[in-house]
Amino acid sequence: MQKRNVKQVVLPLITAFIWGSAIVVQSASTSLIGSFTFNAARSLVGALSLLLFILIRDRLIRKDSAENNSESFRYLIKGGVCCGFFLALAVVLQHHGLRYTGAGKAAFITALYVVLVPVSGLFFRKRVAPLLWVSMLIAVAGLYFLCMAPEEGFSLNKGDLLVLMSSISFTAQIHAIDHFSKKTDSIELSCVQFATVFVLCTAGALLFENPAVPQLQQAAPHILFVGVFSCAVAYTLQIVAQKDGNPVVVSLLLSLESFFAAVVSAIVLHERLSLREIIGCVLMMAAVVLSQLKSGQT
Repeated sequence: MQKRNVKQVVLPLITAFIWGSAIVVQSASTSLIGSFTFNAARSLVGALSLLLFILIRDRLIRKDSAENNSESFRYLIKGGVCCGFFLALAVVLQHHGLRYTGAGKAAFITALYVVLVPVSGLFFRKRVAPLLWVSMLIAVAGLYFLCMAPEEGFSLNKGDLLVLMSSISFTAQIHAIDHFSKKTDSIELSCVQFATVFVLCTAGALLFENPAVPQLQQAAPHILFVGVFSCAVAYTLQIVAQKDGNPVVVSLLLSLESFFAAVVSAIVLHERLSLREIIGCVLMMAAVVLSQLKSGQT
């Protein structure tokens, strides 16, 4: 397998695993701290972690100043703010939607970006191989079995609509990364992205919540874990994977977040997977394998 294909497959898989694991940690913090405050804090941790890494890296390799001209810097800021805006919108809408709908249903609707990405990509004249369309339909079926409870129907309530808007925002973020990552440093783009999320969520926290030091202290372990691994590491790997990869394939692999969340919950929280959930996992893995066949690459 070529180096490019390895990066396009391995990095999103690591990202999905980290996100799936982080769900278990993040869910424990919902009763301790508000959504805007939590997302502001974890984004600050992520941005500072990346900034420290960038400073150390640049000192070690002594990057040429020509790489940091004003035009490139403006493009980096523009890209980071654009990606950060859509990401902030996505996480806030998702959290608010969870107040009115079930977690399983929300996970299924959120992961629909696996289809929204290629569909919206048609407006940018981006062709998708037929085998990838089949893979995505199988993935959606797997997500349905994995996330949706048998008693939940297809009707949409207020929470479902908010989560659907969140999925659309995640789709926009994926396209923004695909556009801006080609001409920017992946780590720097991720850093600016989370700095933007921090600013926007801090404004939301000050307007709609009452952030307090005791809340931050209680949720500190969750914030640090999610901030370092989910934000600084995973989202940066997403950008690196998309830099030379197919956003459709990357989004399909990222949807395995639900699969990994189910597996981690079973291992850490000793939750048993039902037959329905096992079928969903098998379908999702089949979709990923199918997407990697030669005829499915674009």
